[in-house]
Amino acid sequence: MKTYWRILQFARPFGGFVPQYFIFTFLGIVFGLFNFALLIPLLEVLFGTVDTSKAQAVIQKPEFSLSLDFAKEYFNYYFGQIISENGKSGALQFVCILILVSNLLANLFRYLSLRLDGAIRAKVVRNLRLAVYERITQLQLGFFSNERKGDIMTRLTTDVQEIENSVISTLNVVSREPLTIVGLFVMLFTMSVKLTLFTVLVMPISGYIISTISKKLKQRAVEGHESLGTILSIIDETLGGMRVIKAFNAQEYVINKFGQQNNRYARIITSITNKRSLASPISEFMGVAAVAGILFYGGTLVLNKQSDLSASEFITYIVLFSQVLVPAKAISTAFSNIQRGLVSGDKILAIIDTQPQIRDLPTAKTLPAFSDSITFNDVSFAYGSEPVLQHIDLTIPKGKTIALVGPSGGGKSTLADLLPRFYDPTSGVITIDGIDIKTCTLHSLREQMGVVTQESILFNDTIFNNIAFNKTNATEAEVIAAAKIANAHDFIMQTPDGYQTTIGDRGGKLSGGQRQRISIARAILKNPPILIMDEATSALDTESEKLVQEALINLMRNRTSLVIAHRLSTIQHADEIIVLQKGTIRERGTHEELLRQNGLYARLNQMQITTGVASL
Repeated sequence: MKTYWRILQFARPFGGFVPQYFIFTFLGIVFGLFNFALLIPLLEVLFGTVDTSKAQAVIQKPEFSLSLDFAKEYFNYYFGQIISENGKSGALQFVCILILVSNLLANLFRYLSLRLDGAIRAKVVRNLRLAVYERITQLQLGFFSNERKGDIMTRLTTDVQEIENSVISTLNVVSREPLTIVGLFVMLFTMSVKLTLFTVLVMPISGYIISTISKKLKQRAVEGHESLGTILSIIDETLGGMRVIKAFNAQEYVINKFGQQNNRYARIITSITNKRSLASPISEFMGVAAVAGILFYGGTLVLNKQSDLSASEFITYIVLFSQVLVPAKAISTAFSNIQRGLVSGDKILAIIDTQPQIRDLPTAKTLPAFSDSITFNDVSFAYGSEPVLQHIDLTIPKGKTIALVGPSGGGKSTLADLLPRFYDPTSGVITIDGIDIKTCTLHSLREQMGVVTQESILFNDTIFNNIAFNKTNATEAEVIAAAKIANAHDFIMQTPDGYQTTIGDRGGKLSGGQRQRISIARAILKNPPILIMDEATSALDTESEKLVQEALINLMRNRTSLVIAHRLSTIQHADEIIVLQKGTIRERGTHEELLRQNGLYARLNQMQITTGVASL
């Protein structure tokens, strides 16, 4: 139950509602039990078994004490007064009014406790979902390379919902029903110790059967969550790759793949439902069996006059014990439901407990404004045991443009990702103006950088909000100025609502060139001193490439730039070109110097020229 209590911790602070919740719950139980206690005088009045002379004999108020005996004696005293003054008819009227008032108060306090229970549920779910989302945004990029997107989406949606439905929703049951059972058994023991001890012997049998079912239920729940995560991953891949699916006539293939997982999930859910549904009938049957046993055993005692219970007291005892079945059944059902929710809770807490590998040191300081140079000093990096970069030495002076080129898999993107600390080098040091970037806060480091990726990453929002992303105080004039520099203003004004046009999921309503120019406008508005650019023109047509290239030139003006180049023709004017191959620097120099060396760069350049001529 450790997971259960950890989940409830997300309702903190408790002071605002927990004391009230337990007071309302306790009072609701007390008045609910009082209703059943009134059955004895009611039955005695109805069946004429009430001893009038005995009731009238209680003429002295009992002395106050916190005990059931005081409550019983005081009621008998007051009840005797009613009988002596108003007779049996008046006593019946008094008991009926008392039952009505008691029932009203019991339901009132139950309603108030349920209101607080709803507030607790909403608070837990809100805080839990926020904690997961915050942790996801804090985790390093490498975490998402090892996790399926569908599994992560399941945590934020289905798993949180499952916790609300099967864990938090049982809070009222877990807190109220055990108290109800305790109260009922206190009354039962007060009425007859012998009968109550007999009934207690039956309860562990039912508990053992239900706990066995719950263990199997939890095992199947784990399988169900894994299957659902796979289904969501398939859906995400299908939506993202719909163009390829249709181009390869692969609809039947992906449908079969989805169908297999969907059928597996359906089988698991059916098994879970069957096991969950079994707990309630078993608890009910065991309870009825106990009632039947009491009827036989206790009835025999009453008939043979071996019991100290009167007929009306015995009937009340049976009614009280039958009420034990209601909370017992609710607890068994809740316990079965909780098992599935705890699986979701374990998975969610696993993400929350995952500590980011890239984070601020306790002594991290704000990085001063960039003024001199960026230095990679003997930097190496590896994914696990696989080396990606080896002993990189590189200096980027302020205001200069450094280009990274080379064959695919050479480490260009990885080298660029080390600068904003998307990853940390496995050895070596990266400094800005001589300050190790690990000693600076991530916020102050990334605040001085702008990133333009090969794949434009836009959001399903308006053009204005995409350009002004995270700059909430940006004015319309500033956004328009940035768009004009990025050669984006003209096409934006041709959209239906101008800058307030919604661009769809990942900017799907725009062309590739338009998306890139929006991304560049976003970087221009941020106005960072350091730029990291993954060649943004490699997948564009000639006209779009020209417009984007002009925008890039405008963006890089008077800035320090680290450019990943796929088309060598776009970086011929770079101050220095770094040729990477298999994680090491093989060549470096200007475009002309590298051509004269007639090495790897010259061969790559010749290949692109030849390919370009052939394509013409």
